[in-house]
Amino acid sequence: MRVMKIKVVLTGRGYQRGDQLPGQLELAENARLSDAVAAIQAALPNEESLPGSCLVAVAGDHVGTVDQHQDLQLSEGQEVLLIAPVAGG
Repeated sequence: MRVMKIKVVLTGRGYQRGDQLPGQLELAENARLSDAVAAIQAALPNEESLPGSCLVAVAGDHVGTVDQHQDLQLSEGQEVLLIAPVAGG
């Protein structure tokens, strides 16, 4: 199976978790954004999870939230940016 590397960046309120997440994921060559989100969630310790309202951008384009996003096909070297909410409401 061929793999590709995807860069992962976390910012916002969840930045403390950033050191617990991999800066890069290795995913199957045909992976989709849902695969990347699942791998990121799995990397968090102690059954923690990113907020469902956490914004998601791929290659600089906003594609939804952790809970509802376009399930794009990813490409080698793309960046998945997670922007955790910084305030309530």
